[in-house]
Amino acid sequence: MVELIQGLREAAVRANLQRITRELEGSSRPQGRSGPARILAATKYVALANMPVLAAAGVQLVGENRAQDLKEKWEAHGELFEWHFIGQLQSRRVRTILPCVGMIHSVASDSAMRELSRRAELARPGLSILVEVNLSGEEGKAGIRPGRLDEFIASSEVPVAGLMTMPPLSADPEASRPWFAALRRLADERGLEHLSMGTSQDYLVAAQEGASIVRIGTNLYNPHSPQTGPDAASD
Repeated sequence: MVELIQGLREAAVRANLQRITRELEGSSRPQGRSGPARILAATKYVALANMPVLAAAGVQLVGENRAQDLKEKWEAHGELFEWHFIGQLQSRRVRTILPCVGMIHSVASDSAMRELSRRAELARPGLSILVEVNLSGEEGKAGIRPGRLDEFIASSEVPVAGLMTMPPLSADPEASRPWFAALRRLADERGLEHLSMGTSQDYLVAAQEGASIVRIGTNLYNPHSPQTGPDAASD
């Protein structure tokens, strides 16, 4: 059973959003990666009834992990946000996700890629995807191995806008830096614009390494102080 965030406070979300925005605007960026990273609010643990609180606090971009939750939230509050899908993309869920989102962050299997092409008529205009890359080679982790990346991108009938990765879990944000830098190199070599990387744990490191989108969960919703541990809300 998922434990949802209770009593989400507009003032706290606004303050956290403003703080994170200032941090991102002050981050150094690699050559060729201009502009601060966009903040995506990971809403896996945000109850349907609390979604308007995020909009009132100034959140513009949200990302959902589960197809059914995405559908319910989008149907209730679709006009309030720009919607992305950030969870593991299963081919059987593609038809549910496509009408709701402008970007999918987690395309990582041939079956999902085929289903995206087969269901293209359901997609919103301008849909683009990010290919999830398993840089660390961890067994059981979703993602295309770097050696398959060109072949996988070539198989897509949907525009590939960039790449996404989840580095090995660590309490030290600096441990993520080599993985983020490696993803940027892969994207730059292929002329890809978007890099979705970094969570509440390591978003500043991700921004410094060129992220265009950072996925923020608990650090955005915490009513007191910034979270310092690994972020589960965007997994």
